[in-house]
Amino acid sequence: MSVGWSVPSSQNSKRAAVRKALDRHKVYVTAQSFSGGVYSARVLVDGEAYWVDEFRLSQLQGGLSPAELDLTPATDD
Repeated sequence: MSVGWSVPSSQNSKRAAVRKALDRHKVYVTAQSFSGGVYSARVLVDGEAYWVDEFRLSQLQGGLSPAELDLTPATDD
């Protein structure tokens, strides 16, 4: 007799919601600098680049959007 493992549908929907939330704003760090004791990172979020400090980076990685943080797209390309 084989015993299959199945996940309840409520758990599947919770996992789908978490996956959707994590995929919503993927943050890619494309450059980093540390100068004069100040950290900054150039990040790519939803196809737009931004320069942020360590605090803003952690907020983006925590799920906040650039609009919620009033970030201005980078103009250094």
